[in-house]
Amino acid sequence: MEATELRTLVEVEDRHWWYRERRSLLAKELRRLPAPGAALDIGAAGGGNTRVLRSFGWKPLALEYAPTAALIARERGLNVIRADARELPVRSGSMDLVTAFDILEHIEEDYLAAAEICRVLRHGGTALIAVPADMALWSAHDEAVDHVRRYDREGLTALILKGGLIIEDMWSWNVLLRPVVKLRRKSSSGSDLDDINPVINTGLRAVITAERYLPVKSLPGVSLFVRARRP
Repeated sequence: MEATELRTLVEVEDRHWWYRERRSLLAKELRRLPAPGAALDIGAAGGGNTRVLRSFGWKPLALEYAPTAALIARERGLNVIRADARELPVRSGSMDLVTAFDILEHIEEDYLAAAEICRVLRHGGTALIAVPADMALWSAHDEAVDHVRRYDREGLTALILKGGLIIEDMWSWNVLLRPVVKLRRKSSSGSDLDDINPVINTGLRAVITAERYLPVKSLPGVSLFVRARRP
């Protein structure tokens, strides 16, 4: 992702409906886990999710490849290292939790990153992974943010299992707004990450929040989430 895109992300993520609800999903998953311990946030960008981990009592290490993002995370007072997700500079079995939100789709050899996630987790440790779903949604947005692919359930399942993890749950997210996203991206010429109008932002947040209470997780969405563990 370009430095300008990263700067934009950091500027808007605290109020943008998409990032706010994704942090809510992370918080929900953290509540189901046992007592907090060591956590690795791969592809932390400016550290939005890392801050959520810290607020729940975890001891998070933010890992970021891009120098601009790593600098921003450090400016926010986070513990950050720069590294490649395909070769994590982390001791095997040292992490109780690994998060990797919208990271694997940027990596050509995504299977190496999946194996590294498994390696650094302790036995019984949890991985929370999110990826963009469905190549039918491929657009100029994906190209602008340097995606290599989008995933379907079969492909993501095969990847996680190949990495050595056991899948506990997989679900779709951003289901209700998928038609809107598909329509917008058909006519887009670049990334759709921007500082959205506050009224529209509030409306979209209301829609995405409604998904928490509706039986839509098995339907096609814009993203796929996985909770997995190291056996």
